[in-house]
Amino acid sequence: MRLIVGLGNPGARYAGNRHNIGFLAIDAIARQHRASPFRHRFQGEAAEVVLGPERAILLKPSTFMNESGRAVAEAQRFYKIPLGDVIVLHDELDLAPAKLRVKLGGGNAGHNGLRSITAQCGNDYRRVRLGIGHPGDKALVHSYVLNDFGKAELPWVEDLAHAVADHAALLAAGEDASFQNKVHLAMAGRGWDEVKTLGARN
Repeated sequence: MRLIVGLGNPGARYAGNRHNIGFLAIDAIARQHRASPFRHRFQGEAAEVVLGPERAILLKPSTFMNESGRAVAEAQRFYKIPLGDVIVLHDELDLAPAKLRVKLGGGNAGHNGLRSITAQCGNDYRRVRLGIGHPGDKALVHSYVLNDFGKAELPWVEDLAHAVADHAALLAAGEDASFQNKVHLAMAGRGWDEVKTLGARN
């Protein structure tokens, strides 16, 4: 069994924020793969889904971003899921918009959700980094991630969430390189291979 976590902040106020792209991707997976209805469990919203041959729990923590680790740790303990089978989808400032990278462990790059999960669970979980670009000035980061995606950004955001959902079985199977490549090809095919945001870094 896999635990697939999307990071974000709960409530309508934050629903369209850049910080909530992890929630958007989880919702896309749930829709496309006919997950069970989300129920309030593990200090979050959880659903069960089958991705290829793998069963998975989809989790959206309701603890707010900075305490995400509490929800992840509770679900991980309940299902006795090894840390290597925990997959976290999150916004990534240091990746250009519409790009995706997968990695195991590593630093948290100032991301408070990742920091909380690492503190509660350990560091060797898989991260799906969903690029949102960087505002170009560190002082602008807080307002940037807590503002909604602009109208012009929404098409690539929706396509990225759909591409993640389309190939989620590869992710659940641990075929990270194939998953990453399939998403890249899907996004390039939709014309999103060169999305620019002021100050975005590859």
